[in-house]
Parts: sequence; structure tokens; C-alpha cells
Amino acid sequence: MKHFLSLADCSADELRNLLDLAIALKEEWKRGGNRPLLLNKTLGMIFQKPSLRTRVSFDMAMIHLGGQALYLSPNEIQLGQRESVADVARVLSRYVDAIMARVFAHSDVVTLAEYSRVPVINGLSDYSHPCQGLADFLTIVEKKGWDLRGRKLTFVGDGNNVATSLLFAAARLGMDFTIVGPPGYELPADVWALGQRFAAESGSRLTATHDPAEAVTGADVLYTDVWASMGQEAEAAERARIFQPYQLNGRLVAQARPDVIVMHCLPAHRGQEITDEVADGPHSALWEQAENRMHAQKAILVELLR
Repeated sequence: MKHFLSLADCSADELRNLLDLAIALKEEWKRGGNRPLLLNKTLGMIFQKPSLRTRVSFDMAMIHLGGQALYLSPNEIQLGQRESVADVARVLSRYVDAIMARVFAHSDVVTLAEYSRVPVINGLSDYSHPCQGLADFLTIVEKKGWDLRGRKLTFVGDGNNVATSLLFAAARLGMDFTIVGPPGYELPADVWALGQRFAAESGSRLTATHDPAEAVTGADVLYTDVWASMGQEAEAAERARIFQPYQLNGRLVAQARPDVIVMHCLPAHRGQEITDEVADGPHSALWEQAENRMHAQKAILVELLR
């Protein structure tokens, strides 16, 4: 891998190798600490959007591996405004060993990668969230094992960037994927078509529906996300009304498998897309999932920089 921009760019073997590496690095860390595999390496982190998990997990991943991370706030760069995205890539990649960018427009991370001398990692864009997706599948493999054939992941909510990354990973790894939400909020057609191509190769089954009961029946994993992402604040009230039937609550969870795990990429709007009884309940994997951001990102960083 030269860059890490979308899980669609990773083959099934590459995804499995990254997950294997993440598991090994996590086990090593739990035994007393990671080896300094990234000694004297520096990660430059560009943030257009704030984030607890992305900021701290990348920062700590570099520290644990012997390197360091440099935080660049929105006002310091003003990506594409004060200076062109291409020029930022040309300059920053002469200072650091890798670049992580959390942006609004996916085209910005693509441009950064095009003009950068060093690896570029998509920390989130409007198109996809590959770091989150890798951490999510690390959590799923830990909970459900490596053989994902016949397992069902159901995403309840908006066809957004997180759902896109989950679709790509599931379809690559042979896990069945269902998405359920209100009409007009489905995954983009090009994303679905790409997922179907991957699914044809792996044997995964993809389903899109508007019926929550149908979607969650037989699910091994239930996943939800906020109904209005950053940049969609003006739509929040309308989305809250439209998405209300798709709340992940106790009644819906009870219709899935008895050993279902519940996931959310966080931050959660409790009482909207997920209830307290589910987020804090016996099926919740939210906190392991959040921790796994750090371990998955260690694997990405080591793979790109070693």
C-alpha cells in the first residue's frame, strides 16, 4: 500500500493482513508495550473537523510505536483556502513521514495523495471513513471470529461515509451486509455497484431495505451512526423526524440474534439513533470498538512506514 484512502482500494488479503497486524500489535501492547517500530517517524495530522477518537488514537498510536504526531488545526492550514491542497501536500510531505487528513471533501485527500512524497491516510472524508471501518472489523473479528461467511452485519441509518466503508470491508471479506433507512437516504449508486462487484468475488450477500424488522432479523452485528453528520446541521431537525423509526432501541435489538453485538462509531446522540439501554447494555461493543481505533491505526501506520 502506498496510501490508505478507502477500503475499496484494499484487497481481501490486504485487509486480512492489516487485521492480523492490528491483533499482533494490540496483544504486544497489552503484554507491556509496543516495540519502537516507528522510532524517529513523524505523522502530520491535518484536521478540518474536530474529533476525540481520531486525534487521540493517532497521537497515542505514534507514541506507543516510538514516533510522534503533529496536530495541525483547521485555522493553521485552512486547506484549499489560504493555500492550495496540492501546495500543502508538496510542503508538508518534505517535513513529515506520513500525513493523516480529516476533511470534508474526499477530493482533498485524493489531491494530498497525488502531490505528497509520503503516505497519506484518510482520517475521514465525506465519501468514506476507512480507519473506522478497519477498527470495526477488528472488533467484529475479535467478537465473532475470522470466518465471516454467513454472518450478517446490519447498518441502521443514513447511507453515509461509515456505511460505505463497512459495505466495502464486508463485501471484500465475505460477510453479508444489510443497510436499512428511510427512502432517499440510501448509499450512493456508485458505492453500491462497487460493493456488489466485491460481493460477487467473495460470496457476500448485500441487501438494502426500508423495513427495520426485516433488516435486523438474524443479524450478528447491529451498527448505527448519527442521523446528521458534521456539515448537515441545517438538516438535523428534519432528519431526526424522518429517521425516528430507525432508532436502535431494545425492541429492535431483541429481533436480532441472541448474541448480537451493537456498534456505533461515536459520538452518539443518545435518545436519537441509539438509546441508553442499548449503548450501555449487554450487547454493546462501543468501548472496545473505540479502543480499537488506536490498534487498527497502528497497523496502518506500520504497514505504510516500515
